[in-house]
Amino acid sequence: MNTESHSRQAAFIWSVADLLRGDFKQSQYGRIILPFTLLRRLECVLAPSKQAVVDAAHAHRDKPDGVREQLLLRAAKQPFTTLHL
Repeated sequence: MNTESHSRQAAFIWSVADLLRGDFKQSQYGRIILPFTLLRRLECVLAPSKQAVVDAAHAHRDKPDGVREQLLLRAAKQPFTTLHL
């Protein structure tokens, strides 16, 4: 890729970012992008076990919340830790 083509592509990408940012100031953009980036990463990590968790949620919907939570965590097969505030 030559310099001119690279510059045009970079300018196009920044123009799309400006459109997506909308009324947000550039300094506020990170407050929006970071949470969505983290959510997307979490979605990708959990994708392989998603159907198992959905099935477990339906199968255990009548159980107490604490028991149900543990069963869903087990179905996710991920080392989650619980943060209690």
